[in-house]
Amino acid sequence: MKKLSVKHLNSEQPVSLKMAVQILELQTETNAIDIVNWKEFPYKPGLKFRIGHVDKEIWLKYYVNEKNILAQETRTNGDVYKDSTVEFFISVDGKNYYNFEFNCIGTIHIGYGEGRHNRTPIEPAIAQKIQIESTLGNQPFAEKSGDFSWEMMIRIPVECFAFDKIETLKGLQARGNFYKCGDETSDPHFVTWNAIGTENPDYHCPEHFGKIDFE
Repeated sequence: MKKLSVKHLNSEQPVSLKMAVQILELQTETNAIDIVNWKEFPYKPGLKFRIGHVDKEIWLKYYVNEKNILAQETRTNGDVYKDSTVEFFISVDGKNYYNFEFNCIGTIHIGYGEGRHNRTPIEPAIAQKIQIESTLGNQPFAEKSGDFSWEMMIRIPVECFAFDKIETLKGLQARGNFYKCGDETSDPHFVTWNAIGTENPDYHCPEHFGKIDFE
């Protein structure tokens, strides 16, 4: 099981998204998402992330290199996993978990529950509190093939943990995983930070989450 320490960032609140990126990149190291768990899907995009927190917000940035990009979903809590998508799953109570999913133009999907089935979507009004900026913009597009690099900065406020009362992230002990997928791209792929031991691709596996501790 991997372990990740989420750095408490030195930042005077509030700051712009642009300034948050600079702080995150100055104060944190990159982590690789590079585990291919299922041999039927060997394609592995280049993927790294940074993560930190400022008490009441998680700051998360993804860096992606891939052959195909796709961004068709524009509905909050829609099927973003079909597009070029990065994901962050996290459990703060050891039982239930949140799945934060973002396609490459920043469309958001957030669910909550114990497993894959019977998940409860987070209300769009709450989901929209997340600040996102992608270098690919925010307009949908059909698949493009070539050699693409894109980045996405994400700020997740504690209000998005709608089923838990989190006053501060400082000292929080959690479990989770980081993912990249693209189910309907020309090269479907399922790449993870912490290894998953299921027979078929499945990200809804809290038993395969790594340890995530917030400073």
